[in-house]
Amino acid sequence: MEEAFKFSRIGYVYIPTTRIDESIEWYTRHLDFRLINKFQDRGSFLAVLHHPHQHSIALLLIETEDRKPLAITRNGAPFPIMALNCPDIEYTHHLLSEDGINPGPLMTLGKGEAKYFYFRDPDGNMLEAAWSQWDPKDDYKKEFLRSGK
Repeated sequence: MEEAFKFSRIGYVYIPTTRIDESIEWYTRHLDFRLINKFQDRGSFLAVLHHPHQHSIALLLIETEDRKPLAITRNGAPFPIMALNCPDIEYTHHLLSEDGINPGPLMTLGKGEAKYFYFRDPDGNMLEAAWSQWDPKDDYKKEFLRSGK
């Protein structure tokens, strides 16, 4: 018999955008997301994006006329709304830099157990790229693999 939990996992994260098609293109090109569906709901478009990780949560881009980028303030400084795990954070930092994303400096925590950097999407939402020795290992969705295996 399966355990009875109130919740089993985080299902998806919402991110606002004033330009849904530009955001879809940016997230798919630069962050390896894949568009699963785009539809209209309550007067604006939503886009459902998935990541290659087998158990990753979905990202929902929500089109809005209100330009209010998301960022948390932590001790007076901006803090990201979402962290994306990177299997090779130095490689990711390099590629985003080459693509003109302007990531912040690569920071190291402790004695190298974790690394991260911040960057923003086209609407100014603050994101984090992160790697740590504690990141869970998991499979990738077959449809995301180039070899299809």
